Amino acid sequence: MMARRRMDAALLVLFLGHLVTALEVPLDLLEGLPQPPTITHQSPKDFIIDPRENIIIHCDAKGKPHPSFSWTRNGTHFDTENDPNVNMRSHSGTLVVDISREKAEHYEGVYQCTARNKHGTAVSNNVVVRQSRSPLWSKERVKPIVVQEGVSLMLPCRPPAGLPPPIIFWMDNNFQRLPQGKRVSQSLNGDLYFSNVRKEDSRNDYICYARFPHTQTIQQKQPITVRVLNQAPVDERRPIFLIPSGSSSSKMVLRGHILEMECIAEGLPTPEILWSKVSGDLPAMRTSFLHYNKTLRIVNVSESDAGDYRCKARNQLGTVHHTIHVAVKAAPYWISGAPRNLVLAPGENGVLTCRASGTPKPSISWAMNGIPIENSPKDLSRKVEDDTIIFTDVQTGSSAVYQCNVSNDYGYLLSNAFVNVLSEPPRVLTEANKVYQVITNSKALIDCSSFGSPIPKITWFKDSRSSTLDGDPYFVHDNGTLEINVAQAQNSGKYTCAARNSLGIYENHVYLEVKEPTRIVKQPEYKVVQRGRSVVFECKVKHDPSLIPTMTWLKDDGELPDDERLIVDSDSLTITDVTENDAGVYTCIMNTTLDNDSASAELTVVEGTPTPAVVYERPDPPTDLELTDQKKRSVQLTWTPGDEHNSPTQKFLIQYEDSLHHRGQWHNLTEVPGTKTTVHLKLSPHAHYTFRVLALNAEGFSRPSFPSRVYKTDPAAPDENPTGVRGFGTEHNNLVISWTPLTGFQSNGPGLHYKVMWRQKAVDLDWTSVTVANNSQFVVSGTPTFVPYELKVQAVNDHGAGPEPAIAHGYSGEDLPIAAPENVQAVVLNSTLAEIHWDHVPVNLIRGHLKGYKVYYWKKHSLHKHNPDHMEKDILTFSGNHSHGMLPGLHPFSIYSFNVRVYNGKGEGPVSPTQQFKTPEGVPGPPTSLVVTNPNLDSLTLEWSPPREHNGHITGYTLRYQPVNNSNELGPVEELALTANETSVTLPHLKYSTYYKFYLNAKTVTGAGPAISQEAVTIVDEAVASRQVDIATQGWFIGLMCAIALLILILLIICFIQRNKGGKYPVKEKEDAHTDPEFQPMKDDDCTFGEYSDNEDHKPLKGSRTPSNGTVKRDDSDDSLVDYGDGGDGQFNEDGSFIGQYSGKSASRDTAEGHESSEAPSPINAMNSLNSFV
Repeated sequence: MMARRRMDAALLVLFLGHLVTALEVPLDLLEGLPQPPTITHQSPKDFIIDPRENIIIHCDAKGKPHPSFSWTRNGTHFDTENDPNVNMRSHSGTLVVDISREKAEHYEGVYQCTARNKHGTAVSNNVVVRQSRSPLWSKERVKPIVVQEGVSLMLPCRPPAGLPPPIIFWMDNNFQRLPQGKRVSQSLNGDLYFSNVRKEDSRNDYICYARFPHTQTIQQKQPITVRVLNQAPVDERRPIFLIPSGSSSSKMVLRGHILEMECIAEGLPTPEILWSKVSGDLPAMRTSFLHYNKTLRIVNVSESDAGDYRCKARNQLGTVHHTIHVAVKAAPYWISGAPRNLVLAPGENGVLTCRASGTPKPSISWAMNGIPIENSPKDLSRKVEDDTIIFTDVQTGSSAVYQCNVSNDYGYLLSNAFVNVLSEPPRVLTEANKVYQVITNSKALIDCSSFGSPIPKITWFKDSRSSTLDGDPYFVHDNGTLEINVAQAQNSGKYTCAARNSLGIYENHVYLEVKEPTRIVKQPEYKVVQRGRSVVFECKVKHDPSLIPTMTWLKDDGELPDDERLIVDSDSLTITDVTENDAGVYTCIMNTTLDNDSASAELTVVEGTPTPAVVYERPDPPTDLELTDQKKRSVQLTWTPGDEHNSPTQKFLIQYEDSLHHRGQWHNLTEVPGTKTTVHLKLSPHAHYTFRVLALNAEGFSRPSFPSRVYKTDPAAPDENPTGVRGFGTEHNNLVISWTPLTGFQSNGPGLHYKVMWRQKAVDLDWTSVTVANNSQFVVSGTPTFVPYELKVQAVNDHGAGPEPAIAHGYSGEDLPIAAPENVQAVVLNSTLAEIHWDHVPVNLIRGHLKGYKVYYWKKHSLHKHNPDHMEKDILTFSGNHSHGMLPGLHPFSIYSFNVRVYNGKGEGPVSPTQQFKTPEGVPGPPTSLVVTNPNLDSLTLEWSPPREHNGHITGYTLRYQPVNNSNELGPVEELALTANETSVTLPHLKYSTYYKFYLNAKTVTGAGPAISQEAVTIVDEAVASRQVDIATQGWFIGLMCAIALLILILLIICFIQRNKGGKYPVKEKEDAHTDPEFQPMKDDDCTFGEYSDNEDHKPLKGSRTPSNGTVKRDDSDDSLVDYGDGGDGQFNEDGSFIGQYSGKSASRDTAEGHESSEAPSPINAMNSLNSFV
């Protein structure tokens, strides 16, 4: 049953489809028609904003009446009227958010615009507004990288995550891109990979840069230092992939996006990378290889790009493969376009179709006027079938806007389509009395675009309207266009288009003119011509007399050469003096506004008769120079050319000499083509001209001709005035007017002098003038200080004045400023940086061109008693009209004095009142010294001096140290906090004969300063070791040990007897109650019993023997007998039950302190030593 219903719906869709197409008309052309809202402009779904600019979220819509707008933010109503920072543009829903009073991040969120009028409601996409971010690089300490030549290397970039993500590139300190190639290249994540390193890769400025495109900011990582060693040659090796790892990997990409896969391999020699698709061929038109073939890029991905891709790295030692499985998913996309608006008449049927696809298959939901359709009022004329809404027998008042939402895991599509129920008589939208022109035998299309509801029916008539045009040769399209497939002359005439529906009829008249085609009746013919002769190609055309033709000639499908030998007439092309270069195919094209025709012919150039070898030389100089048509400022020069020596003259160069002003100097005057032998020369007044002519051919210039006779021109007033007029002052009360004087040739006559004029701008109306001899400047004295002037300089000679000069501008002399900046204050930003602010000095008090401001500052004294005072002044200059500036490089924990002065071109003004500011504490400098003293077997002493730069109150020191093994590997770091008044420390419990590195830095409340480092080695005291062995072999020592052992044995027997008498012996209580002070370890120096310490390192004596199990457990009692020996399991085993109470419980201390005995020889240690020698 369900299948039958779906089939019925499909048939209905097919039946109604033509209605939808017929009504897609531009409703905006029809005034007064009601129309539901339509969204015309909206911001993108993912809208990243610049936090420095106001936020503009677009939402524009059309409709009749014009729609009103509202917004939701994060799913709830957004009250734009009550937010003082938000403004909605008039006649629009566009929001403008002023971020000058509120941070942009406050307005991040998901926005949706609603446009409504009485006919329906349209909604925009969900606009996710996010602020672009360019976070700072996290501070890190980059250690130098030391590698062996030939190995692979990766330099990490790891930029901060920005929005949008940054663009990564590597450069050096000079902002030059680091060279990359097959061996060295950048990965997609920005890391820099070396397949193998070379000695020349050593450098200290590998710098990774991140450019954030939205805010146009660039940040850099700390420079990385790489040192390449070549201690031993590295063997060649087969390739190994650095990325990706393993033999296979997978990647997912969305349809329409860009797929980028990379394979970077290491090896020696450098491997090459090859790509292939396992299950087919790479799409050639969409595929490119980047980063020296290490990246495969496929644009506009489609489902066919899914599959396995293989990258292969190979060198002469082998090959390695990696397979990448690519899965293609797809956000929803339209199959046949978004749903289209419907205009229906009452009682008509229609269909809205929302057909989309995606991977995975998207779900489709419908809404009406922004409300889910299942929650909308029921409408019997509407039926929803999955991706289709079917309307049957619609009625007035059913107009609405429907929203189709198609979504899956990777995105969504939201489209508005309205259903507008109207009753409108027909209208024809095609321009009335329009004239259509076509060529005979071509297709003619005559439009009749119409609108009406119900849909108008279109009929066509011609001339007398005797019958409708609905048969051969006429065909009427669904949109009303009339087609004549093969137009003939008899089809010309007046055509009437009639649009008719139940509400009326509308007629429109147009005209068709069928023109005669353009034809070439006499085509150009194939020509064979001898070099040096002429040739003519004819091209005669017949065309419709009402069309205006245009003829174009081509040579070898390109434009004709720009050569005067090629002459184009109305119906021919003539080529004179043919050369070999003229050979080719010539085409004539005749164009009209409706059609064109063309024809071609070939030209072959041949030699006439054999000629002897030609000698080419420079031309001979011209002769017989003659001056005619002599006038005041012009003359005509003629000459006779010399022999060309088989190379045609290309041009003539005319030169002149002015013996009145520049005797002996020849100047170029003009050039003329090589075909001319006369020229009209324009001359200047008051000159004595002599002319000569040089000829030029392909071999070069000829010698100059003999000079012509002298031609003298009469003097005249100057034609021009001096250039470069400017005004400035050398003193505070003068004005220097300077200019570039005219040359003698420019003077046009004798007695050249200058009329210098000036007046104070906006004050004087009249010009003050003075006549100056042939000079380049004039000084006006007694002027006010630094006021603007207007200046003019005019050239004058004995025959008159030059043209009216242009006005130049200048200033009288400057004087020192008379005011100091006011409201000077300092803002301390951190311990080394302060910002100085001041008010601008008024312009009238500067008395000159403002050059800038100077800040004088000096450290008055340090706030720390150990740092000396520093009174040397520093100056920072801020050019231009600044009102603040930064003082960098300050000393922390100091008091600074400063003042500000304005300066102009004359000098500095008075000093502002001196002010002070205090810099806060900073981190201290490194300790002045760190010295290792008293190195011992397991300890040493460090002594240091406080930092030279305290930069605050020293709160303490931090000492870190770690061992270094023979292969320079660093061991675990130990850290020790020291008080501020300490200047030395002794480190016990160190490993003997071990290399240590020490780092010491001072601290203030701000933090820790840089560390000073030192290195030292603990020593082995052979004398002490040998002395211990010698004592252990002495007879008196053996006797003493035996006596002690006997005494212990007696005590044990007494304890055993007491226990048998009184029951269980409470060991711990008895020990606590009867602590025997004599049972103490022996001191190393004098073999006497001394104080025992749990904190000493226990190192085995030479020749001593440790317990067989390696550890001895410690009881709760701190002075158990077992603590005096190494174990006691097998030394005094008279009574196993008693000894077991002591010997099995002391592992905790020895485990924590290591399996070594105390340096001080205890009685039991001594016995063990004796046993080792037996």
